[in-house]
Order: sequence, then C-alpha cells, then structure tokens
Amino acid sequence: MMSDTGLYTEQFDLSERPFTLLPDPEFIYWTPMHRRAYSILEYGILTHAPITVVTGEVGAGKTTLVQKLLKSIPDDVTIGLISNAQGGRGELLRWVLYALDVDTSGARDYVELFQLLQNFLIEEYAAGRRSILVIDEAQNLSIEGLEELRMLTNVNSNKDELLQLVLVGQPELREMVLRPELRQFAQRVVANFHLPAMDKDMVAAYISHRLKVAGGQGNEFTKQACERVWEVSKGVPRLVNQICDFAMVYAATSEERLILSSVIDQVVKDGVFFAGYSGDKGVTDEQ
Repeated sequence: MMSDTGLYTEQFDLSERPFTLLPDPEFIYWTPMHRRAYSILEYGILTHAPITVVTGEVGAGKTTLVQKLLKSIPDDVTIGLISNAQGGRGELLRWVLYALDVDTSGARDYVELFQLLQNFLIEEYAAGRRSILVIDEAQNLSIEGLEELRMLTNVNSNKDELLQLVLVGQPELREMVLRPELRQFAQRVVANFHLPAMDKDMVAAYISHRLKVAGGQGNEFTKQACERVWEVSKGVPRLVNQICDFAMVYAATSEERLILSSVIDQVVKDGVFFAGYSGDKGVTDEQ
C-alpha cells in the first residue's frame, strides 16, 4: 500500500506531513484566540458549569481543541463524546447513553431510557466521579434536541450537577442558542466563546510551527507565500493546511526546497481544492 509520507517529506527532510487535515493535538498552534477558547473549555469543566459552548467557522480548529481537552481529563471524570448527533426525541437520549457506555438493551421507551441515564449519573456521583458529555458538530441538533439536552442537566444531587455538557459547533449553533425559544437553555450556558479565523501574522506563525513540529526548519515558505496563503484561506486553519499541503507537493515535483507565492498561485489556479479564489492580485516574492 502506498504511504502518504513520501509525497514530499524526503524533499524537505521532514519526519511526517505537517499539514494533514486530521485533528492532531500534537500539532496544535496556540494562537491567543485558541488559548482563550481552551481556557473557556477548562473553566466550564473546573467550575462544574451545566453547559459550555464553543463555536467557530468550519476548520477553525475546534475539534483539535476538543481532542486536546479529552487527553487532559482527569481519571475521576467519565467522559462521553458524540461527534454528530441527530434525531428526534428519544434518539438523542440513546446517543447520550451510548456515548457514556450505558447498556440500553432492556429499555422499551423514553421513560426507561431516562431512568437508565439518571441511575448511571447517580451511581457515578456516589463513586466520586463526574460525568461530562462533549457534543461536537452540535449545530446539527434541532431546537428540540437542544432543549432535551437542557432537561438532562436538571438531573442533580443537592447543589451538584451530575451531568455537564460541552457543545462545540459552527456559528449557527451560537445563533440557535440566542433564539427566544431557547432562553432557558441560554441561561444554563455559563461559559461560551467564539473562535475567529487567524490574522496574517498568525497564519505565518502557524505554518512555521507545524513545519518545525514535523522536523522542518520553519522557513520553507517565504513571507510572501505565507501572506498569499492567508489571502486565499481567509485565515481558516483547515484551508491553510490544504493549501500548504498541495504547495509542498508542487514544490517537491519541481525539486524545489523553498515555496514561493507563485507556487500558491499555481495551486489556486489549478483548482485542486474548493476554498475559492480570493482575487487576481498576487504577491511577488523577493529573490
């Protein structure tokens, strides 16, 4: 089977591809905005917030933050992860139970499913464990689904929350939460943060960082090439990765070890990715 590590790694003396699209906490670049977003996630967990919400554009790095968070969860926490929950009443509750590894084979209706969840949460609490449910791509939930999740946070013991929710999604999630019919849900959101795209300087630092993590020097892209990547990607990390990955493939085929803005222009011109072209005005590299 062909390995993807040989696409250009030898040409640039890299140990691995620095710009894959898979979320990898080892490659995370801590922009000030990403640090704040992660701090909000930590704050929500440490303060036992009923609901924490983090939003951002597609490819902004939200899932990578979630993966980083999951690796730092202490042993006394039971964590459930739902990557793309959908469905009506009862179906979402089954997603929750599956994520928490609760056997639902004997449950016949919604009441029994809810009782299973409540018993599980109480047992975990009695054992000194907290339960946290992380829902990624939460913008795909319906208004009814979000309201059902809010109801789950009503399961409590004295003053302690037995289930905390962490919702991560695209900007539409933030818009949904602010709708009048979800005002009770919004009141339970203790911590929230919107992750914006990176600016020009952040993109250059991001590119350099990922190259260094992969064993490179960090200066394989010229300043002008980095600026061009920012123009085309609008600062969205996933698009930055796509553009840079193709640029390194192009450079390797020409046996070049320095990536100029002209290479970025060629990647865009060839239409090998679907981010869209940001304009005809290019940036000329200084030789």
